[in-house]
Amino acid sequence: MVEKKPLAGIRVLELGNFVAAPFAGKLFAEFGAEVIKVEDPKQGDPLRNWRVLHGDTSLWWYVLARNKKSVTIDLRVPEGQDLIRELAKEADVILENFRPGTLEKWGIGYEDLAKINPSIILTRISGYGQTGPYRDKPGFGSVAESIGGLRYLTGDPDRPPVRMGVPLGDSVAALYAVIGTLMALRARDADPERKGQYVDVALYEAVFSLLEGVLPEYDLKGLIRERAGSSLPGIAPSNTYLCADGKYIVIAANGDSIFRRLMRAIGRPDLAEDPRFSSNQGRAEHVAFLDQVIENWTKQRPMKEVQQKLDEAGVPVGPIYSIADIVNDEHYRARDMLVPVTLPDGENVLVPGIVPKLSKTPGGLEWVGPKLGQHNEEILGKRIT
Repeated sequence: MVEKKPLAGIRVLELGNFVAAPFAGKLFAEFGAEVIKVEDPKQGDPLRNWRVLHGDTSLWWYVLARNKKSVTIDLRVPEGQDLIRELAKEADVILENFRPGTLEKWGIGYEDLAKINPSIILTRISGYGQTGPYRDKPGFGSVAESIGGLRYLTGDPDRPPVRMGVPLGDSVAALYAVIGTLMALRARDADPERKGQYVDVALYEAVFSLLEGVLPEYDLKGLIRERAGSSLPGIAPSNTYLCADGKYIVIAANGDSIFRRLMRAIGRPDLAEDPRFSSNQGRAEHVAFLDQVIENWTKQRPMKEVQQKLDEAGVPVGPIYSIADIVNDEHYRARDMLVPVTLPDGENVLVPGIVPKLSKTPGGLEWVGPKLGQHNEEILGKRIT
């Protein structure tokens, strides 16, 4: 028997637009929180019209706003700000991603809300955080990926830096927002006075946190890590290799025993026992040679044969999937990661499944992104602006 969702009973007001705060709100909604998305009465969240449209609504919207309730409130007018204060009285969490100082200007900053509801958690996502010399600068995920150091490392060494094809900076910041909010909720619930707090998530810091050893390598050794294409700098062998049918495959054999299994699988047992390659340090020093040896083998075989051979050898390997490949993959389906839903016009479409999987209290998909103001009457009653 499935128990109720783990965040049931938590009420979240989502004041943010675009990606970061709404992505965080989606996670709360998937796991049972009542997420009330506050939108501008005239246009709603701009993301409703981004990317590929079905009718007049973005398909992305149906994913990012699922399980949420939509109300329309103009935050720029006193009447709208009064409504937020009323809703805040019964809220546990408020999510926002405005430029720092905006909520304070409207009289609904943390200090204002804490007077109304001392238990409130205000989770704030911004480009540079609520403090510091850059706090007032506008900041989007793409800029955060740049100033956070990730773009510098992304791409081929002889070409300009490139971006990922998805809003990675926004999404990582959203994950930190959820983690920070859950920590704050736990701290509040352990406090006899149930005092809340605010959570400060900066997009650039979320990105910067992903850079593993780059900072100490520079500080102690003076090393500036550069773009390395599809390889993993200092970790070998781990790269993308061309197969005989023109397809590419990723092979990650950077563990000592895995490397030996790989060499035996490709007919080079001599390299498996070569003392030069017994540790990652030695392999990293000869990475170009090892990559050439591996690709000489993959280029003689179609991708599926390469994958089968290395799967049998216990070597981490995988093709580079397009979305078409993902849809046809049996593992995605077995893990309920391709979920069919029905749009408001009756059209059926696949959307991504729920992450993570909880054994006793799993998340779920109750409905797709709502129409603008769909829940005004339910939430606001006669107080609609």
